Amino acid sequence: MEVVTGALPSVLYKLGELLVGEYNLQTEVRSGIKFLKSELESMQVALEKISETPVDQLDKQDRIWARDVRELSYDIEDNIDTFIVRIKGNEPAKNSGFTKFIDKTLGSLIQPKIRRKIATNIRDIKSRVEEVANRRDRYRILDSNAIAKPVRVDPRAFIRYEKSSELIGIEEARDEVIKILVECNEVSKKQDQIVSIVGFGGLGKTTLANVVYEKLKEKFNCSAFVSVSQAPEMEKLFKEMLHQLTKKSNEYINGIDELREFLHKKRYLIVIDDIWDISHWKAIRRVLPLDSDGYRIIITTRNIRVAEQAGGAYKMKPLCLDNSRKLLYRRIFGNEDKDICPDEQLAEVSDRILKKCGGVPLAIITIASLLVGKERNKMEWYDVCNSIGTGLEENSLDVDNMRKILSLSYYDMPSRLRTCLLYLSVFPEDYTFDKDRLIWMWIAEGFVQCEKQGVRQFEMGENYLNELVNRSMIQPIYDNDSGMIRSCHVHDMVLDLTRSLSSEENFITILNGWDHTTPSAKVRRLSLQNGKVDHDTAGASISMQQVRSLIIFPYAFDSMPSLQRFGVLRVLDLQDCNLSHGISLKYLGHLLQLRYLGLKNTRITKLPEEIENLQFLQTFDVRRTNISCLPSAIVKLRHLMCLRMYDETRVPNGIGRLTSIEELSILGIYHSSTNILEELAHLTELRVLDVTCYVEWNGSLEKSLVKCLHKLKKIQSLFIWVKSGECNLDAWVVAPRHLRRLQLWGCCFSKLPVWINPSLLADLSVLTISVRELHQEDLEVLGRLPALRYLDPTVDYEDLGIRRRFTVGASLFPCLVSCKFMQFGGPVVFQQGAMPRLAELWLDFPVRETREMNGGFDLGLGNLPSLQTVRVFLQSEGANKMEMKEAEAAVRYSIGIHPNGPSLDIRGFLRD
Repeated sequence: MEVVTGALPSVLYKLGELLVGEYNLQTEVRSGIKFLKSELESMQVALEKISETPVDQLDKQDRIWARDVRELSYDIEDNIDTFIVRIKGNEPAKNSGFTKFIDKTLGSLIQPKIRRKIATNIRDIKSRVEEVANRRDRYRILDSNAIAKPVRVDPRAFIRYEKSSELIGIEEARDEVIKILVECNEVSKKQDQIVSIVGFGGLGKTTLANVVYEKLKEKFNCSAFVSVSQAPEMEKLFKEMLHQLTKKSNEYINGIDELREFLHKKRYLIVIDDIWDISHWKAIRRVLPLDSDGYRIIITTRNIRVAEQAGGAYKMKPLCLDNSRKLLYRRIFGNEDKDICPDEQLAEVSDRILKKCGGVPLAIITIASLLVGKERNKMEWYDVCNSIGTGLEENSLDVDNMRKILSLSYYDMPSRLRTCLLYLSVFPEDYTFDKDRLIWMWIAEGFVQCEKQGVRQFEMGENYLNELVNRSMIQPIYDNDSGMIRSCHVHDMVLDLTRSLSSEENFITILNGWDHTTPSAKVRRLSLQNGKVDHDTAGASISMQQVRSLIIFPYAFDSMPSLQRFGVLRVLDLQDCNLSHGISLKYLGHLLQLRYLGLKNTRITKLPEEIENLQFLQTFDVRRTNISCLPSAIVKLRHLMCLRMYDETRVPNGIGRLTSIEELSILGIYHSSTNILEELAHLTELRVLDVTCYVEWNGSLEKSLVKCLHKLKKIQSLFIWVKSGECNLDAWVVAPRHLRRLQLWGCCFSKLPVWINPSLLADLSVLTISVRELHQEDLEVLGRLPALRYLDPTVDYEDLGIRRRFTVGASLFPCLVSCKFMQFGGPVVFQQGAMPRLAELWLDFPVRETREMNGGFDLGLGNLPSLQTVRVFLQSEGANKMEMKEAEAAVRYSIGIHPNGPSLDIRGFLRD
């Protein structure tokens, strides 16, 4: 089963809190809670056993019973949360005088009524639990043989593979498609200018199209890569296409006419990914100017008829057995040099597994993720092979069989991961979602339970997401600088599986105009994805009283139900919906159980004062809005853990009361809020802090900032930008040991702080720092930071009048990917073995000093094996025209002979 545990983990925790908390419960109520806790714990054990069985193998009686328990768990949690909200919401405010007397009197009258209400609810729930229990004969599993044995994946396999192994065997197909496109109108003149890559989902069509696109796009005036999906919004599609072609912001793009005008008589390359219906292609073709020889278009589709009608059908071939072996072995054993199985006993069963995978990369990767942590025992591998089923041989893989393969990995996961994976169904097809956004939603829903003391919910949520990535259920997108996961998307076949399972178990109701699920009697989570479906009609038939999550995407926003209809909403996400046209958040203050409020990029100008009613709000995202100032009531939200905004939005005084907050970004400091730095010292749970200071810097602010930094012992990501003046941070002497990212602008140290060293900052991956003086040994300290991927150091050498030559020696900066040696205080020379992974280099080149200190202009750029991009800024001070030309020629020569052929941008040189 999928989510058979429902809300049970969260309910059991909350029942325990009710027993130990100061809620002054009646004896009858406490007795009822103890009974419920005991019974539900037994239910959870039984449900976890059931959850290990694929739904198509599950006994019907077990399935019905599990459904009843799941729905019951949601209702119990709703009752508990309603009780807690009413009790805490009616606690007397900390006022004085007559107001305090009135509040206290009203509280003493209201709370007994609430407690009597919970007593009645507990009796009703107890009766329902007993009824469900009796129906299932006290939770015994009648047929123990029907329960599949779980497959355990070794957690050491976490994020083992960084490179995309999916590119194995794609070279031949890439060259064939490129040949078709390049020879078009040059050789045969009969070739079409459109190539349609067609094949089954998971075969690698998008990967092939992207490889061809990256190879050819420099040969055209402009290029774009857009995804269509099943139910496209054409206006949005054309705007995105024009945005990529022109590099203009989406805000300044008008649409179809501008697109046609821009492409007129231009050489352009466009990839249109994942077309499902020929009508979508016809609509796109009508817009694109196809009356010249200069364009090339690549489309991908699963539908052979679409490919044939669009033209230039290229049938994607499955991987051959040799390439399938390479992909499987490299994913499992982690060695790119191994194309044969290192264990002879597993070779035969490996070939059987590969034969059933039919050469489909997604199927191979999914199975490899399942096998990666298993014992290297051929009997266990045969169990997996036999579980795949038949019908997959001779490249006959179809949707149902692909689901079987994906289901193996799905049912191998613990229930907490299954629940988190199914939640991804709230996002549309081809949607890229922010990692942090997803994790905070999980937390708001109660999916993330901290199993170890001292581990915070967000960190546990990151572990969940990393496990899903490791199992190939989520495709990560990494931040170029930090190397951390920034956002994710889900393969169509995985999304198809999760939607199917979500629908069967009434986990998420989706209205998207294509295959929207039939609303159940009790909708628990609702995702409105576009305007193709009549949401008004559908919404009128849905009871919103039990809806826990409401996620609305822009093209469905006009059909947003009134917030007055919701009773237990925990997640409200309106990201990218336009709230600037007089559409208010009326009744927002009624959502007393709200934990997550996402208003990013909604253009909203004002928040209702009733936001202070949202006492349980955990995440509040108002980035890219027109809100100039947050209401003063925001500081009353004591459960707030994440406040995301831009620095143009001012915060009220009193932010130091938000002692639960872990993420605060971007905090703007103005003349009216300079005391905020002092308040930040109280926020000791901060994990992420981004601050921009707009006031003239002074000693008082500096003292407050240093005091704050000494208190933030849990900080992982810190960004400070002092825009006016300079902040001296020499007094910052205590290292925050958990730092992953440290970027300081307008802040300076006299010398490299002693706490910046490999033993204290083992996780630091991004560093931007300014020092007045840097020595060779300091550079070597930086070079030994084990996780450093991005480095931007500035040395203020001008005041000291000192220039030095720096040498980056072998084995230094082993993980560095991007480096900016700008204003660095002297020439830098790279030795063999230095910076083995460096892809991007920005470099100040002081011509005169380089010749004097280095004896020439060879900086050793050829010793950097992974270089892709180089930007050199020649400094002409003290150098003559001939020296400048020689320096330029030396740089061009070293880049010209580099085996990677890096791109070069060189500035500051003199020309005749």
